[in-house]
Amino acid sequence: MNQLETTQKQLRSLRLGATASQLATLLAKAEDNEISYLSFAQSLVEHELTQRTVNRIQRNYKQAQFPSEKRLDRFDYRHQTTITKRQINGLVDFNFIDERQNIVFIGSTGVGKTHLAIGIGHEAIQAGYRVLFRNALTLVEELELAEMKGELKKRLNQLSKYDVLIIDELGYLPMSRQARYNLFQLINSLYEYRSIILTTNKDFTNWGEFFHNDNVAVPIIDRVIHHSHVFMLGGESYRLKEKVSKT
Repeated sequence: MNQLETTQKQLRSLRLGATASQLATLLAKAEDNEISYLSFAQSLVEHELTQRTVNRIQRNYKQAQFPSEKRLDRFDYRHQTTITKRQINGLVDFNFIDERQNIVFIGSTGVGKTHLAIGIGHEAIQAGYRVLFRNALTLVEELELAEMKGELKKRLNQLSKYDVLIIDELGYLPMSRQARYNLFQLINSLYEYRSIILTTNKDFTNWGEFFHNDNVAVPIIDRVIHHSHVFMLGGESYRLKEKVSKT
């Protein structure tokens, strides 16, 4: 084993894998540019930090489990009558995450609620935050299964490790009494501790429809809208307009 290989092995033992894999290239570049020892040391550190950031972002994208690739720069505001690009751009300084606030998008099917939620989620990951996307029905099923196994508290703790939880399409289907209670447990555990981005097709005044006028509806709404940014989305359905334009 030569000196280069020995050094690479030592770097890997220190968990500096990115530097180890590119050591020969970095050495050659340093020799070509005749940089100082300190500058070379700095280049090694910068390379390792950069690669770790890239790896972390890629890992967080995978963990977020977004169902599709939706970016804010591809959102068509021309179909929207009640929300502006300036308003959405005002959210991506991520003060709402740092201050443990929520975002709620309310509107009918196809107006872009999910697109905006995922788009903000993508930007948050780029900024270094951890995000998890869940369809409301899938989330409720996960909580029910955890409750049946006696692991609800464990699952709530796992979900609370994310900086932002996106709950998509809440209100499209009614929930059982136990499901409503589990959802309250989740919302309560995240209240003023983590941020939620919620999309729903029902105004808060109509939440009784899928909560069956259960007493749990009021405390859920209270915790969701407290410290929150609420947007009512109008306009025509994206998907319907796209379909019509292709026929």
